[in-house]
Amino acid sequence: MTVRRATTEDIPLIRSMADVAFRDTYREILSPEQMEYMLDWMYSEASLERQMGPDGHVYFIAESDEREPVAYFSVQPHGLDENGVYVFEFQKLYILPEKRGKGTGRRLYDYVCRFVKEAAGDVPCRIMLHVNRYNTRAVEIYRHFGMDVQLTADFPIGNGYYMNDYIMGITL
Repeated sequence: MTVRRATTEDIPLIRSMADVAFRDTYREILSPEQMEYMLDWMYSEASLERQMGPDGHVYFIAESDEREPVAYFSVQPHGLDENGVYVFEFQKLYILPEKRGKGTGRRLYDYVCRFVKEAAGDVPCRIMLHVNRYNTRAVEIYRHFGMDVQLTADFPIGNGYYMNDYIMGITL
């Protein structure tokens, strides 16, 4: 598997993978209406351009050895907190359904940790992650990776919908 930094040229690929992976992940958690709203909210072309531009998300594409897309993920640097710790938000990690269960998530999480440490340099760093608290499989995976729940909250996202999340974190 190889990982490469995505560009705006990859927006159609990210949208295509999200249409499969995001839908599969939340098919039993979100209503069809909320699913459509969130896909448009997070994965419209304009939203992805904004994320990759002024919002500062760094997107990555993971590909198999045969150069087939396997997953996408993004990290957003937030800068130093009040304690001098460089905070990064692990925004997304979605693996195509047929590629799950093969250690891909662990390899990509490790990649993110290396990326964050390199970006932070000699400054202590922390990774934060919002994870839907009803996505129990993902919560357990991130706990296994060493992250712990910092906060439980419901975030309004518009149209009367909420993201019901745990905010998990780990200091590297």
